[in-house]
Formats: sequence, C-alpha cells, structure tokens
Amino acid sequence: MKIEKPKLQQQLLEAEPVYALESKTEYKDRLIENIALDLQEVSKVSFENVLFRHVTILESTLEHCEFTDVRFEHCDFSNVNLQDSFMHRTQWLNCKLVGTDFSGSRWQNVSVLQSICDYSSFRFAHLKQVEYAECSLAGADFAYLKLQKIALSLCKMDQVIFTGTAMKGMDLSDCDFDALLLTLEDLAGCAIAPHQAASFVGLMGLIIK
Repeated sequence: MKIEKPKLQQQLLEAEPVYALESKTEYKDRLIENIALDLQEVSKVSFENVLFRHVTILESTLEHCEFTDVRFEHCDFSNVNLQDSFMHRTQWLNCKLVGTDFSGSRWQNVSVLQSICDYSSFRFAHLKQVEYAECSLAGADFAYLKLQKIALSLCKMDQVIFTGTAMKGMDLSDCDFDALLLTLEDLAGCAIAPHQAASFVGLMGLIIK
C-alpha cells in the first residue's frame, strides 16, 4: 500500500519558539522542537508544513485540530485528547502515544512507525491509507472503525479491541498477539498466520483438549 509522505518544505521551516498553543490559530512552516507544552486546552488549531521534534504534550486537549504535511519525531503525546482531529500526509516516528484519544478522527495518508500506542483510542475514527509498522498497540481501541486500506506490520497487538470493525482485507499475519477482542463476523476476510488461529477458537465455541 502506497502512503503519501508529508510534503515538508524544510527550507521554509522557522525555528520560532512556541510556548503555548492558541485556539483557532494556524501554525505554518514551523519547526517546533525541544519543548514541553503540557496542560494545553485548545480547539480548532491548524498545523501545515510543521515538524515537531522532541516535543512533549501531556494531559492536554487538542480537539478538532487539523494536521497537514506534518511529521512528529521522538514526541510524547500520552493521554492527549485529540478527538475529532483531521490528519493528512502525517507521520509519527518513534513517538509515545500511550492512552492518546483519537476517537472520531479522520486520517488519510498517515504512518505510525516504531511508536508506543498502548491503550490509545481510535473508536469511530475513519482511517484511509494508514499504516502502523513496528508499533506497540497493546489494549488499543479500534472499535467501530470505518476502514479504507490499513496496514499493520510487525506490531504487538495483544488485547486490541476490534468490535464492530469490518477487518476484511486486513493482514495480521506478522503481528504478535495472544488475544483480540472481536467477533467472528468482525474477523471475516482478515488474513492471519496458522499459529494465530488458536487465538480465535473460543469464538467458535470450541474447546481444545
């Protein structure tokens, strides 16, 4: 699956200090790095052609925000509320997204690479052309998703919730999990490896002796 990468024009990036985010503000052509922006409460913030590097935003609310041509490198957005956000041509690389709430969001051409996303929530999100590679997704919530091409590769996915999400066309064969929370109907059409099949025997009411 081809994912469009952020079209970052780094020669235009200004390393201008940002000490707090403001609602209904556009941040464009920015390099934001080496800063902690904790306890933010903003909405409808727009980011375009922005590189976040070594940025920490904890225990914050950034609802209805838009990210276009944005890359996050070595950032920590744990427990941030990013509900109903929009991301296009966005990349998360070596980031920490533990408990981050992306529910109701719309993602298109988004990559999450080598990141820790345990207990993050994407419930009711719309994901199109999205990939997760070498990520930890333990306990993440992918319930009731609208999916249009999603790729998961070499991810740790134990106890991920897929209830109400049609997984047809998804390939989990090289991912690592002991159990997923879903129904047989959700799983229909999903590719798995032979050794993973035993994880779903209980869904069929079978008992292995």
